[in-house]
Amino acid sequence: MKKKTDTLEPSADGLNNPSRRQFIKKSAVAAAIIAAPSILTRSASAAVRPIKIGLPSPQTGPLADFAEADNFVLASIRKIVANGIMVNGVNHPVQIIVKDTRSDSNRAAEVAASLIKSDNVDLMVVSDTPENINPVADQCELNGVPCISNGCPWQVFYFGRGAKPDKGFDWTYHYFWGIEDLFAVYTNLWSSIPTNKVVGALWPNDNDGNATSDKVHGEPPYLASKGFSLIDPGRFETMTNDFSAQIAKFKQGKVEIITGVIPPPAFATFWSQAAQQRFTPKIVTVAKAALFPAAVQSYGDRGLGLSTEVWWSNFSPFKSSLTGQSAAQLCADWEKVGGKQWTPAVGFRHSLFEIALDVLKRTKNIDSPASIRDAVQATNLPAITGHVKFGDPVKNVSKTPLVGGQWVRGKKYEYDLMIVNNETFKGIPTQMTLKPLS
Repeated sequence: MKKKTDTLEPSADGLNNPSRRQFIKKSAVAAAIIAAPSILTRSASAAVRPIKIGLPSPQTGPLADFAEADNFVLASIRKIVANGIMVNGVNHPVQIIVKDTRSDSNRAAEVAASLIKSDNVDLMVVSDTPENINPVADQCELNGVPCISNGCPWQVFYFGRGAKPDKGFDWTYHYFWGIEDLFAVYTNLWSSIPTNKVVGALWPNDNDGNATSDKVHGEPPYLASKGFSLIDPGRFETMTNDFSAQIAKFKQGKVEIITGVIPPPAFATFWSQAAQQRFTPKIVTVAKAALFPAAVQSYGDRGLGLSTEVWWSNFSPFKSSLTGQSAAQLCADWEKVGGKQWTPAVGFRHSLFEIALDVLKRTKNIDSPASIRDAVQATNLPAITGHVKFGDPVKNVSKTPLVGGQWVRGKKYEYDLMIVNNETFKGIPTQMTLKPLS
């Protein structure tokens, strides 16, 4: 008796037919093999997309001195990232997109929005006074884009944008010194010379001026606590061309010390009119106006003896995490390439990209803004402007050192900025002591 063989009954569509099933299976495998190269190509293409860093910068307008180092620093950074950077095992090209804010807050906000929405930047870096920083940071916070900044006292960045001590920001992080450090540097300078301790203030009607002049958290209560009296003629508009009222009050109040946070063009007007009206203080210590060589040179011989806070200099003891250069070597490189005297902007612009590249290399998922933000928050980097670790004194801030300097007659250049007081940071040596204005 012949043994019965089990068989499959064919279905209406024939799919139960073994030979047809094998044919379909083989066809599917073949199709997958044919399709595989295009799938792999698309995956590889997606994996190596360029990483975009946005830089809104005041390359023109009254804040242009702050952006003077842009081209020098960007040329160096672009060489460093010419072959891309490794992020989570994948090498990505890097694009740095720079847009001019024209030293205007409204324009800064527009530029930031464009970088976020049109250029799709992954990370924003920004510097150069709160007029440039805060509107950019606000756009990043609003749109969920990580942002790293420096270049204004941390309180102006933090409280000036509505944060509270126990509740900061989600996306924006800042490293710089604070108003308390500025006041300490100033009063340390002034206490080194005999004066009547009467201080005249030049505070403009802007973010810096309003924060510094605040009667609760600003300079007035600090000066009182140190035994200085204050003559405050009120806020002025930065484009004013007449300081006669302020000078008259300073003369009437027997002011021997001038302080302020004032842009170079406004200070040039004040200082010229002070000479015309025979107002001769013993000490003039101003932020912004006496920071940069070009500005001081524009005052002629009346630039000699001006004093200022020094954010960073060729005397700073720090090194670049990217190039290994010391502060002195970076300054020398800047002077060799650009033929100009070093400025504090060189170090702080360089360190923006030190931190930015360190953050990107530590990011676990480059396609996730939150992952980049988490890497920003976890920063712990020795940079050329000092160690950066966010969270002190508040969540979104890391403080940098500050000392006092004075402009003197130079040897290689017309004027040199010498460190004259380091009571706030002994790691930076002094070259001389403060001298009164002649």
